[in-house]
Amino acid sequence: MLNLVRGPKVCAWLLWALMMANMTTTVSAAVFTDSADWNEADVPPPAYDISKLLIFEVTRSSPLVYGVDPASLSISKADGVVRYVVVASSPAGAKNVMYEGLRCSTGEVKIYARAKPDGSWVAVVNPEWKSVYDTSLPRHSLRFAQLAACQSSAPASSVRELVRKLKSPSSE
Repeated sequence: MLNLVRGPKVCAWLLWALMMANMTTTVSAAVFTDSADWNEADVPPPAYDISKLLIFEVTRSSPLVYGVDPASLSISKADGVVRYVVVASSPAGAKNVMYEGLRCSTGEVKIYARAKPDGSWVAVVNPEWKSVYDTSLPRHSLRFAQLAACQSSAPASSVRELVRKLKSPSSE
């Protein structure tokens, strides 16, 4: 049974659920809200290797190439957040490396840190959770969630499953 609570966060969640289902299957959803005691785990940025990225397409019209470092992937049992290092590469060779978290339960993303060319991290000042549908954000987080990171409103069952889905997106 679908229990609806009115408000913009619920509407965004329902839109998220429909997008995750790609509207090709029947959507059975429940509205999840954070428990009052939900706390985010404090996880420092990992080391990363941009030579072994799992590449994924965000949009066909984008000149940027996106990839995730498979060694950086984690799915936290403590807070349900999928964390990863993502790299956006331009045709000219410029790279933007970010450490992000994705909350499948709420359809939100947070950028924790950005990498400097020397491989060190610079923490984002006051990072905030934002909707993956926020038009001020790049679309890679939404696409990553759709392709592999999220199964409806839950994180992928394992990092191994997430990697498998990224390597074979058309097998779904």
